[in-house]
Amino acid sequence: MTQMEFAKKSKITPEMEYVAKSEGIDVKKLMELLKNGEVVIPANKIHLSKNLKKLVGIGKNLKTKVNVNLGTSYDFVDIEEEKEKLKIAIKYGADTVMDLSTGGDLRKIRKELMEICEIPIGSVPVYEAEFRAAKEKGSIFDLEPDDFIKAIEIHAKDGIDFMTIHAGITLEGIRFMKNQGRTTWIVSRGGGLLAAWMLFHNRENPLLEKFDDILDICRTYDITISLGDALRPGSIADSFDRPQVHELLILGELVDRCRKANVQVMVEGPGHVPLNEIQAQIILQKKITRNAPFYVLGMLPTDIAAGWDHIAGAIGGALAGWFGADMLCYLTPAEHLGLPNVEHVKEGLIAFKIAAHIADIAKGIKSAYEWDLAMSRARYSLDWENQIKLSIDPQKAKQIREERTTKTVACSMCGPFCPMNLIEKFVEDAKRAREEVKIILEKSLKEV
Repeated sequence: MTQMEFAKKSKITPEMEYVAKSEGIDVKKLMELLKNGEVVIPANKIHLSKNLKKLVGIGKNLKTKVNVNLGTSYDFVDIEEEKEKLKIAIKYGADTVMDLSTGGDLRKIRKELMEICEIPIGSVPVYEAEFRAAKEKGSIFDLEPDDFIKAIEIHAKDGIDFMTIHAGITLEGIRFMKNQGRTTWIVSRGGGLLAAWMLFHNRENPLLEKFDDILDICRTYDITISLGDALRPGSIADSFDRPQVHELLILGELVDRCRKANVQVMVEGPGHVPLNEIQAQIILQKKITRNAPFYVLGMLPTDIAAGWDHIAGAIGGALAGWFGADMLCYLTPAEHLGLPNVEHVKEGLIAFKIAAHIADIAKGIKSAYEWDLAMSRARYSLDWENQIKLSIDPQKAKQIREERTTKTVACSMCGPFCPMNLIEKFVEDAKRAREEVKIILEKSLKEV
């Protein structure tokens, strides 16, 4: 059975207990959220039986999660570098990762990553289906609908915990896009490949036509479906346009089908969205999908931050998380420029962990507030050891502290003029002085 099915039967699983404890919520409340499809616990039975150690819940009333994308490309095929990226992702607190490899032996890469992956891992099976067709059949257009299903089954057997399934893009949605026009048309790699196949054959989306087969596979392995947004806006100019909204309506219906089949499901979202539209995007998504967990890319509130997209995305992500997004897909400094290296992965992840934490404070997550409170107390008492320990990146905090040292107990910014305890010291000194004066006066009076 799936976690959703157990929840509908009021049966508490070890996975539910693990997530409830890590989130600090009552396990029965968590079970109710799972039952309603408002929370998912991505955990393929095969991965769970091997090395999946750190389970996560994604959804309502839980901490905002962060996903890290990994994977090779046409130009860079280095499995050792991808393993190092995975290790860095785990070290710095990624909640989930996705293998988006499109270069080299995709299954070999996936298996090697899974051997060392102790957190939930996702994938996009359509990449493998289409790249295998290009290699074995000479063209992605020679793919048959069953080839897509075979790829999904292979990923399931390999232990993938959640899969992006672009089942919401339709010929009607493409018509909306063509008639309306767009600044950046399709920016989803999987969505673009599917759209090309659909237009070439003048056939409906095979993932939509075969969705019941996909449900059967995902129910068997308890894979969480992550409904991909193939027509997401790739520029702020395209936010909230007809193709995006049309696809969202289809995704809402697919969410209902998943829940009816006891398959866990979350919904992916944009993407490039101006700051003033982020809240509306969240509200619409949650309404249409009946509060399905929402997994967003960024959100990225500007298109001009190349080289700094991780910072721009973290700004949008913090707002998105506050307004109700449940998981943020990180961006790196290499976004829109090239395949990220290990350092890019670290920088992007830390930026988005900060964004998620900021969102959690705004959401009223108790543990997030308590973390900040502990840091503030350590900072006020000039407790440098605990300040470094409580930092989101202790290694960097320690490095800066040591490189820019001071002769005082404060930091080298203020030195002896540090305001953290200056006023308190003055007050204490004044109090002590008054007490000393009082003692002297009393003594003098006795002697008179």
